[in-house]
Amino acid sequence: MAEFSWETRGPLDRALVAGRHGAQGDAGVSLSEIRDFDLVQVMARRGKAAEMATAAQVRFGVAAPETPKAVGRADATLIWSGPDQFMVLSKGRKHTMESLAPVFASCASLSDQSHARVLISISGAKARAMLAKLSSIDLHSDVFGVGAAAATSMDHTSVMLWRGADRDGQVVFNLLVFATFAESLWHAVLDSAAEYGVDIAHSMEL
Repeated sequence: MAEFSWETRGPLDRALVAGRHGAQGDAGVSLSEIRDFDLVQVMARRGKAAEMATAAQVRFGVAAPETPKAVGRADATLIWSGPDQFMVLSKGRKHTMESLAPVFASCASLSDQSHARVLISISGAKARAMLAKLSSIDLHSDVFGVGAAAATSMDHTSVMLWRGADRDGQVVFNLLVFATFAESLWHAVLDSAAEYGVDIAHSMEL
C-alpha cells in the first residue's frame, strides 16, 4: 500500500534549492522567498472608500495608498492593489484578518491571502536587467522609485510588483504571485537570471 504524507509544503518547496545558480563569479542577482507572513486584502464597500481610508490612517498611522505604490511602516506595508483596495503585508501576527476585522467592520471587506500568495524578494546589481526580460514596465529609478508599485504580468503570470527600500546599496524589488503559479514563475526568473549568477535563499524576514 502506498504511503501518504499530510505534511504541509510550501509552493516553492520543490523548486527552491538554496545556494548558487548560473554563471560563476560575483552574483548579479539575489533571490529569496519570504516565508511565514500575513497578507490581508482590504476592499472598500460601495461608497465607503473615504471611511476605509480614515480607518487605515488610524490603524497604521499612514494613509492607505490610492495610487500604485507601497507604503512601509515599522510593522506593516500597505500595497495598492486596485481602485479603493490595498493589501496589508506584515509579520508576527500583528495585522491578521482577525485583528483587522473590527477596524474595517463598517467600511471594507477583508480577504486573507496569507497562504494564497508567494512573496519573492529580488535584489542585486542585475536585478533590474533580469526583470526587464520578463516585464514591459520601465523599472529605471527615475520612473520606478522606492515605493512604486504595479499590478502587472510576468511570463504570462499576474503579479504584484513593488520596489522596496534599497539594501546594501542595491535595488530591491518584491513580487507577490498566486501560489498556484509560483513554481512556474520561479523557474522563469531563474532562467532569466542565470547569465548574471544567482544567490538563492529563503528568509523569515520582510
